[in-house]
Amino acid sequence: MKAVTTSPATESDTAPVDVVLPCLNEAGALPWVLARIPAGWRALVVDNGSTDGSAQLAAGLGATVVRETRRGFGAACHAGLLAATADIVCFCDCDASLDPSLLVPFVREVRDGQADLVLGRRRPQGRGAWPAHARAGNLALARMLRRRTGLRLHDLGPLRAARREELLALGLTDRRSGYPLQMVVRAADAGLRVAEHDVPYLPRTGASKVTGTWRGTWQAVRDMRRVLAEPPGSRKLPGVNSSSASLGANSR
Repeated sequence: MKAVTTSPATESDTAPVDVVLPCLNEAGALPWVLARIPAGWRALVVDNGSTDGSAQLAAGLGATVVRETRRGFGAACHAGLLAATADIVCFCDCDASLDPSLLVPFVREVRDGQADLVLGRRRPQGRGAWPAHARAGNLALARMLRRRTGLRLHDLGPLRAARREELLALGLTDRRSGYPLQMVVRAADAGLRVAEHDVPYLPRTGASKVTGTWRGTWQAVRDMRRVLAEPPGSRKLPGVNSSSASLGANSR
């Protein structure tokens, strides 16, 4: 497993990239997050019904605000994906637990054709960054994912990058907590190459809407179990063959 490292920006690093930031009452974290969006990239803050002025704050800080009235993490993420226009789309939580500047090498890896979907493996920094019950649940899901798809992943973290058209072709349907998992499962079924890299995971700003409560945790587990129960379909994307979809390089 290799940790993400930064290197001098190249011309390809400054090409347009859209970063989807699902947002529900994250006014306290938005300034920090938006200040770390790489230059030349577009921040798509998807407001999912905030009541703390998050949408207005994001717009004032230069972000493009997308409104999604249907509640749910997946609903917000997918609304951002549909609103995106760049070739490569990234996803990042909007609670200051993850630094979007770490997406630069992820995008480079996708753009250079080394991987089709790049994920961040969260490494907690300090106490309180990742509740024990949430970490244990994530580990269990990663093991179930390995049995279901063969992908040797350790985390289903929200920091990720991929080509927009390939994500749209996956036909993602979950609109709640199962969305990130469904993206990985269907990417594997489609023969896409999935890579994983270590990223620091910081204590979030504010309370988690999912892992911060037992109800939210239970709903997330239920949503993800439903995704894992989906039968493998014939989702091979055009231009993807067995050699390019090899899973051997996924255990980085």
